[in-house]
Amino acid sequence: MAKDKEMTVVKGLDVDRYMGRWYEIASFPSTFQPRNGVNTRATYALKPDGTISVLNETWSDGKRGYIEGSAYKADPASDEAKLKVKFYVPPFLPIFPVVGDYWVLYIDEDYHYALIGQPSRKYLWILCRQTHMDEEVYSKLLEKAKEEGYDVTKLHRTPQADPPPESDAGPKDTKGIWWFKSLFGK
Repeated sequence: MAKDKEMTVVKGLDVDRYMGRWYEIASFPSTFQPRNGVNTRATYALKPDGTISVLNETWSDGKRGYIEGSAYKADPASDEAKLKVKFYVPPFLPIFPVVGDYWVLYIDEDYHYALIGQPSRKYLWILCRQTHMDEEVYSKLLEKAKEEGYDVTKLHRTPQADPPPESDAGPKDTKGIWWFKSLFGK
């Protein structure tokens, strides 16, 4: 059974090419994202120390919510694309670090779309450099996820506007509030 086997992870990920903005095409619902979130995306930037800055954004009820964190290789000696991501909670008053796994399970040769998961198979993301993905590519990623033991019936498509909204900070921004509220049901 696929759930019992070790997941296949990308080897030799070109971190420089991976940097930039990725749009969430689909994901498993989770406690740390609002259920009514739209235009969800992640932006990655390489820092001088070799870690990656992470900016996750989503729009919910017309407001931009975001949380900032960092990512780093789980095992610096390995060529596998197994990363750790770290955010602080609550995000608006960083006190406690929360660390999770971020495994790149598949990426196309042009670095236009990716399948991201983690060892417990509780989380899955389909990402793309554009706000929309061709159905043939989407189906290919679903098959890859199934091969890795994921129940793809849990995937939820993320509505994306074209063009995407700007991320200018403003009075409607809520740094991590959406994440905190969805996590703690407030």
